[in-house]
Amino acid sequence: MCGMFRRIAVVLACLAALAACSPAAPPPPTYDLVIANGRVMDPASGLDGVRHIGITGGRIEANSETPLQGTRVVDAANHVVAPGFIDLHEHGQQDESYRMMVRDGVTSAFELEVGTGDVAAWYEARKAGQIVNYGVAAGHIPARMRVLKDPGQGLLPAGVGGSGTANDAQIAEMEAIVEKGLREGAVAVGLGSAYTPGAPMSEIQRILKVAAAAGAAAHIHMRGDVTGLHETTAAAKAAGAALHIVHVNSVAGDQIDQFLAAIQAARDAGQDVTTEAYPYGAGMTEVQSALFDDWKTWPDEKFQLHQLVRTGERLTRKTFEQARKEGGTIIIHGRSDEQTRKAIVSPLSMIASDGFIENGRGHPRTSGSYAKTLGKYVRDEKVMTLMDALARMTVMPARRLEARVPDMGRKGRLTVGADADVTIFDPATVIDRSTYEDASIPSAGIPYVIVGGEVVVDGGAVTSARPGRAVRAQLR
Repeated sequence: MCGMFRRIAVVLACLAALAACSPAAPPPPTYDLVIANGRVMDPASGLDGVRHIGITGGRIEANSETPLQGTRVVDAANHVVAPGFIDLHEHGQQDESYRMMVRDGVTSAFELEVGTGDVAAWYEARKAGQIVNYGVAAGHIPARMRVLKDPGQGLLPAGVGGSGTANDAQIAEMEAIVEKGLREGAVAVGLGSAYTPGAPMSEIQRILKVAAAAGAAAHIHMRGDVTGLHETTAAAKAAGAALHIVHVNSVAGDQIDQFLAAIQAARDAGQDVTTEAYPYGAGMTEVQSALFDDWKTWPDEKFQLHQLVRTGERLTRKTFEQARKEGGTIIIHGRSDEQTRKAIVSPLSMIASDGFIENGRGHPRTSGSYAKTLGKYVRDEKVMTLMDALARMTVMPARRLEARVPDMGRKGRLTVGADADVTIFDPATVIDRSTYEDASIPSAGIPYVIVGGEVVVDGGAVTSARPGRAVRAQLR
């Protein structure tokens, strides 16, 4: 027995000696930022569980079931941790609008409907860094305005650029402008046939061919009826272009069922067609645009559906005429809650704001589209699941752009290696608060937003960090 104890003692001594000689286990890493204890919801992977996210160098480096160490730790207990929201339709590409949208959870904002006629200059103007990531389309509308010498000073034509007819040489000049923008890194091609009634479908199809040649999706505000939708999808098919119908709720109106069915039919036939919607019953646009060229034929009661943004007043025939002379933006009321709901809950629809705010005035969709979807349609009405809604805000828009911009494969996700763009919200309190009279009221229930690994909304307040960077296709 004594011999056995001696042998055991020898073994233990050897093990102790080996342990003493073995190198010490490395200490656990300390991340730049840790998001702890949150309900991590990642639609791309299907993950839905309490996790700890470790961020270093602007990337997600850990997605862990066990606690992590961080230079800073944000406690997300009782909150949802989601990929940052990606807005494919945001006209407000300046600091005031960025400050509103980021408090609604948006971490990447794209101007893809109107776009720009000078892509290089557009990116150059923002290169110092913004609150959110940003990107732009090469736009047919601004190209047409330039070529036809439209007098409009805003985003949209106010005359010949909208209603004028272009000859073959002028269309070729527009194609060249769009092609140049794509070479300069535009992420898509923007069109607005509703704002350019002088452009026949043959002109639109030529621009769609330019998009197809560059592997870019065409984001279009199309003429608003089902016949126009069929013509547009047919033109895109003939051109070989991927097509994205902007704000289906706005263009479809009371034909929303037919519009969604037609888009689904095109997809079922193998065509690359997607769409989006915003959760409000009123639209907004420039009062001098071609959408209102027939205003003199309207009955008197129709003018009351239009609200002048700079004053908040509902218009009359007389004040509408004055606004047409002076310019500015108007809000157009008239869609029912049911029309809006059908567009939002359709599995075809991504969420996109079509937002813009300037000098504190604008449309509540700039500051509330994402919070309203989460608060009204997910929590209160329960007409869509939380994971479904998040997919429409994150991975679906990311995938829309990935073919041309592979870097979008790192956005809209919470997997290790993804860009650290993250939105943290309270599902019990998240809601929009802005109104048609005051669009500058930020959403509630979104206390933290992270862009590129930096906290840009901290306890509900916008910080001084400006980590947002250009999202751009490869220069050619």
